Amino acid sequence: MQFIDKYFSEAVSIINQIDKTQIEKSVDLLANTRQNDGRLFVLGVGGSAANASHAVNDFRKIVGIEAYAPTDNVSELTARTNDEGWATIFAKWLEVSKLKANDMLMVLSVGGGNLEKNVSPNLVSALQYAKQVGAKIMGIVGRDGGYTGKVADACVIIPTPNPDNTTPHAEAFQAVVWHLLVSHPKLKVAQTKWESVK
Repeated sequence: MQFIDKYFSEAVSIINQIDKTQIEKSVDLLANTRQNDGRLFVLGVGGSAANASHAVNDFRKIVGIEAYAPTDNVSELTARTNDEGWATIFAKWLEVSKLKANDMLMVLSVGGGNLEKNVSPNLVSALQYAKQVGAKIMGIVGRDGGYTGKVADACVIIPTPNPDNTTPHAEAFQAVVWHLLVSHPKLKVAQTKWESVK
């Protein structure tokens, strides 16, 4: 029980420390993206790739934003990794998708990308490309935010109360934050099923 109590107390600590201003900024960026007929591209690797897929569903169905996760196309992902290398998979995908200034990138990541440490260089390349075309960037990331934290227009950094649990908390709270976003009255346009069942 000791580990369970400690883990949940860390989760409570994260909720109490999270920067609500960055969440509100993210809401406004998403609302503007939808209003300007922009698209949302959600990027993540590992567990965050699975979160990206789920988030795309919610942003499309509940918020009404055209949204995509490059990792949903495993054939293209593995072909690009095999032929061109891991570091450019997202940037090249966004190039073919003709990423524009009215579009938005959402990065879900534990560390936010770090070229010096060669961690998630694919996220860094995608962010550099997004900056080049003038697309908006938001992130839900852990640790210090990494490269995402440095370049994003809004970045929700998941606090790290215990470095031993950085990854599970960061990936769990990605889901907490994006579910908050799609439920926000400025964004939500469609009722979720169980809330409509009497």
